Amino acid sequence: MSNTSELFAIAAHLHVLLRRRTGRVTDTEWLATNAEYARAIVRFAREKAAAEGHEDLLPWADKLEAAIVGMGATPRKTLLDVAAEALRTPSPPASGPPPAGDDHKYVGGLR
Repeated sequence: MSNTSELFAIAAHLHVLLRRRTGRVTDTEWLATNAEYARAIVRFAREKAAAEGHEDLLPWADKLEAAIVGMGATPRKTLLDVAAEALRTPSPPASGPPPAGDDHKYVGGLR
């Protein structure tokens, strides 16, 4: 099965399960082509599985999440990875020296 066919098959199966178990209707084509929408549906399916005991949603959410990379989307970084990267990157130096005298303490040099 080709990658596109596989994505549509996963999206269609998850669509049917979500409709039957939770009443949620999804757009199968959008689910198979838009990584952000797919991530949101994966999150929704996992929340419903945990909250309402629909364990049969979990394997399909996992399959869709694994297939998201096949959509050409880069895996999302975790908040911890983003914070660590920001701390490793040096901040740029301030632009120029502060103005001479006490004028820099007041807006437009007014007291």
